[in-house]
Amino acid sequence: MERERLFEVARRTFDTPEFRGIEFIEVEAKSVINHVPGNFLPFNYTINPYRGCLHSCSYCFSRVTHTYMDMNAGRDFETKIVVKINAPEVLRRELGSKKWKGEHIAMGTATDPYQRAEGRYRLMRGILSGLVDYRNPFSILTKGTLILRDLDLLLDAARTADVSAALSIGTLDEEAWRRSEPGTPHPRKRMETVAALNEAGIPTGVLMAPILPGITDDPRKLRDVVKAAIDAGATHVSPILLHLRPGVREEFMPWLAEHYPDLVDRYEAMYARPYAPSADRKSLGRTVDGIVRALGGMQLRNTAPRFRRGEQTHQRRPPEEPGEQLSLL
Repeated sequence: MERERLFEVARRTFDTPEFRGIEFIEVEAKSVINHVPGNFLPFNYTINPYRGCLHSCSYCFSRVTHTYMDMNAGRDFETKIVVKINAPEVLRRELGSKKWKGEHIAMGTATDPYQRAEGRYRLMRGILSGLVDYRNPFSILTKGTLILRDLDLLLDAARTADVSAALSIGTLDEEAWRRSEPGTPHPRKRMETVAALNEAGIPTGVLMAPILPGITDDPRKLRDVVKAAIDAGATHVSPILLHLRPGVREEFMPWLAEHYPDLVDRYEAMYARPYAPSADRKSLGRTVDGIVRALGGMQLRNTAPRFRRGEQTHQRRPPEEPGEQLSLL
């Protein structure tokens, strides 16, 4: 992905229990729609209003992005959160540009847009409002149950554009969750969010990611997630085996040695390269596919957005472009 130009405005700390020890670095971004080069991902454009993440997932592949800003991929990634405070305004400017062709935008592909910081900064409401007004298609991947706060905007968007969501839920195992994802909502709360979104009419699936070898890959644990996803009306379940890119591996392996020392040799052999062997990845896919079939397949709900009786539908039109666009310096 292209590196963004970020201009620091302020550094803040909040003396509240949920943010104690956290530094927020407020910045202005030159642009917020990021182009993803190549065709190796199912999307070409992303928006990431935050860098760094309070979820503190031990395996997060985005940790390395903090090193681009002269911070480390470990504790800095979890405690120094970069906040693009002008993201909603810049997005509207970019959506209104004649160069923009209304392509699908994926959110949550790096750090989570619904991490706890969003509860204070509320950037996603402004971002979603812009996407609604310009009828731009988008998808959201998150571990944050806070997405339900914006259900009204998601429903507005779904009336005029292709909108979908997915919750990342790798396991329902309490011990593995608490150790590997200490800052995330409980996985069962996330599964309840999947159900709520589908019930409301927002097509929402489950990304089983990452599956940790020897920790969360037991077929019984996989079945628990698949069964819960089917019960929640998930549109799909997609398993992804852990991968360890340079910069992330150096943070993950000490965590593994602390919590699962008996697995260190196995991981050293398995992850001589960033990705696990193809045979292991294919085996996981077959296992999950088999579980889905054994449970009767995905039971999709009617995901047409629901309207209250007497409510009129309408299409919002983008605001007229001003005569002059101001750019941030």
